[in-house]
Amino acid sequence: MTRRQRTAVGLVVAALLLGAAGDVLFHGRPLGVNAGLFAAGFVLALAVLLQVGAVPLHQGRRYMVAPLLLFAALLAWHDSPLLVATNLLAIAGAVTLGALRRTERPVTHAEVADYVAGAAAAGAATFAGALEMMERDLPWERLNAGMRGERAAAIGRGLAIGFPFLLLFGGLFVAADAVFRSLLESAVPDWRHFWSHALLALGLAWLSAGLLRDLLASREDERLVAAPVLALRERRGLGTTEVAAALALVDLLFLVFVVVQLRYLFGGEGLVEARVHLTYAQYARHGFFELLAVSLLVFPLLLGADYLTRGAERRARLVRALAVALVALALVVMASALQRMRLYQREYGLTELRIYATGVILWLGCVFVLLAATVLRARPRGFASGAVVAGFVATLALNVLNPDAVIARTNLDRPKIDVAYVSGLSADAVPTLLQRLPTLAPEVRRPIAAALLRRSTRDDGLLAWNASRSHADALLRAHRDELESLAR
Repeated sequence: MTRRQRTAVGLVVAALLLGAAGDVLFHGRPLGVNAGLFAAGFVLALAVLLQVGAVPLHQGRRYMVAPLLLFAALLAWHDSPLLVATNLLAIAGAVTLGALRRTERPVTHAEVADYVAGAAAAGAATFAGALEMMERDLPWERLNAGMRGERAAAIGRGLAIGFPFLLLFGGLFVAADAVFRSLLESAVPDWRHFWSHALLALGLAWLSAGLLRDLLASREDERLVAAPVLALRERRGLGTTEVAAALALVDLLFLVFVVVQLRYLFGGEGLVEARVHLTYAQYARHGFFELLAVSLLVFPLLLGADYLTRGAERRARLVRALAVALVALALVVMASALQRMRLYQREYGLTELRIYATGVILWLGCVFVLLAATVLRARPRGFASGAVVAGFVATLALNVLNPDAVIARTNLDRPKIDVAYVSGLSADAVPTLLQRLPTLAPEVRRPIAAALLRRSTRDDGLLAWNASRSHADALLRAHRDELESLAR
């Protein structure tokens, strides 16, 4: 058996163990300590397989481990759904680091195309890599020796490949048709919860096998998606005239917008009050998200312009000058967006969406400054890794900030309180709500106290333990009598 085949067998075993562990950790439980434990198991499996396959621990893999474990562990800290989603996005970013395969230079010098290609290859491998492994890597010829022919071996391979689909479609049929479900339950009466456990375990095993296979590949031709990766790394030194013309047109549009709308963009409260038909909601809501979208779209435009003008340095100087001007104008637009959001928050208070949108603008501003200091000065090294690190820092800052607690604290200080929204915040806001509850007016205090009493304080167990949920449940149990009194 070759080393590659031994690695494939070990990978199958590791994936099945991860699937079984994932079922134990996650089935019927919210995210908490279980996420960190699963991430640690995944890293351990990768480390063992790297040793089995004699694959060197370099490239992006060693940079992946720390952020992957950190943000998986942070899922056991706060309870806010948006913060959980942000941490999951950071975990995806960490996996993208692990997907980098450029060996001729450090990962810290990887460019945007490398990250995009790595993410695309890892994403495709996660969902389809297990199929490729079954077809190419497993030692099927050894199994042929114990079978009567190639057809029997092919049938065995087909059954192995089709089994996850059998579970998937079977689970969907069970969920879709009560008669089919009852027939299946009567056929296997002792396996009442078999399908949900099997789907979760096999699904996690399938995804783990695909991702592990991609992370173990040391060459591009060993990966499921190799051609797009190589194509993204090709240099194209053409189209500078067209790029310069396009950037000049966009610069002109931005300049006209900023000049003409300068008073409107930064007029603030005085301008809004001077125009009776223009409310704060119209001023901020109808401007902020459009300007945020503009800022986000400028980013790929600038990266594309730089990519297309590589290799034509003299002619690219004009393109870079136009790109720097566009960055400056985009920063003005982002400042305008932040001003609009500040006015909107002052008038209507904070929400999760407003905090996270503001965070995106601030992160994007840092990325634009980094872009101007690196890529637009013909020094692209460090930009992509710097942007990723800035994203990790921003995500960590949100965890430290605890957005739901900030929202509760800020909104409860306002003269007009959206009781329904504040009461519906996650467990992260419960300590703040309990602390401020006695100081609130009765018409505000009663519904909030009633909403807190309706919250579930069930114990999800050690595997799903979450610091915020645990602390909130303890506080609610300790203050239950006080809450019943305040709710009257």
